[in-house]
Amino acid sequence: MNMHNSTSQLKTWDRPSRTPEAGGNKSRADVDLWLNLIDRIIAVGKTYGWTKAEVARRIDMPDGTFSQYYSGKYEGRLDSLNEKVAQWLDALQETAGIAAAIPQSPSYMPLRGSIEIIETLTWAQVAPDFVMITLGAGMGKTATCRQFARTRPLVFHTTVTESTKTVHGMLVELAEQLEVREHNPARLARAIGMRLRRSGGGTLLIVDEGQHLDDAALNQLRYFVDVYECGVAIVGNSEVYSRFTKHRSDRSYAQLKSRIGKRLHRTQPYDEDLATCIAAWNVSDPACIKFLTGVGMKGGAFRQIDKTMRMAIMAAIGEGSSVVELRHIQSAWKMRDVEDMA
Repeated sequence: MNMHNSTSQLKTWDRPSRTPEAGGNKSRADVDLWLNLIDRIIAVGKTYGWTKAEVARRIDMPDGTFSQYYSGKYEGRLDSLNEKVAQWLDALQETAGIAAAIPQSPSYMPLRGSIEIIETLTWAQVAPDFVMITLGAGMGKTATCRQFARTRPLVFHTTVTESTKTVHGMLVELAEQLEVREHNPARLARAIGMRLRRSGGGTLLIVDEGQHLDDAALNQLRYFVDVYECGVAIVGNSEVYSRFTKHRSDRSYAQLKSRIGKRLHRTQPYDEDLATCIAAWNVSDPACIKFLTGVGMKGGAFRQIDKTMRMAIMAAIGEGSSVVELRHIQSAWKMRDVEDMA
């Protein structure tokens, strides 16, 4: 079956057996340009694995018109279609070139802060227990959770949003992550709990962006820990925990707070982690390090450094330089215009 699909895909992009004839409403230049564009279309189609229908859609050309154009059977004027196809191919090439040139952020690094997150997640999985991880924005919470889920068995990582902050919305999101198929809303929580229990113990559920969850959803997660004996980690910003200090006299909050076995909270990154993050961008100039350290101490931490350095490298490349200087970094920070937001 796979071999058949592959052969069909190759046949889709065979060169047309017919070439438009010059004369009438088609000049020799139109035909020559058509030949060049057809070669480029074939290359693009094969490179991206696109069908003719997909290419036609991306060019914004009706399927029937593209089919006639590609086969060399189009009877109308070629110049306007050539221009439309050429503009699309040029834009595609430019976009691909820009995407390839944009530097990628360093891969996951075992920072001191990351190790603390991993230790907290490990406790939640092994105990099992209910833990809360509240760190400032851009301090590697999500990247570390993803790394943990990739390298540990029986770990499920899901992210909630404003649209999934209620009990039902959260359960639907969890069901998708856990591959639970239960269409009766009344039985959804139990089906998810049984899925966690059937995993054989040592299951950990990581719920990212937990500050979006409403109180009932948080209590539902506590219920999973109590009844199905799985670990649950709520990961988010400090807002998710601040509710407990605002409602000290509320018995429901006290009940939930008493279930938290461990809490990891930090608002600023460690100096050594900032240094490691900056070094990962091959920055060694003391002035550049000092400036980027200041950037990393603002809201957004490592993310601020990454976005600033990516833009600074592009600025240096634009000047034909392989060396990123302080002026490039300062200019990139200014161009990002996020000082008032940090």
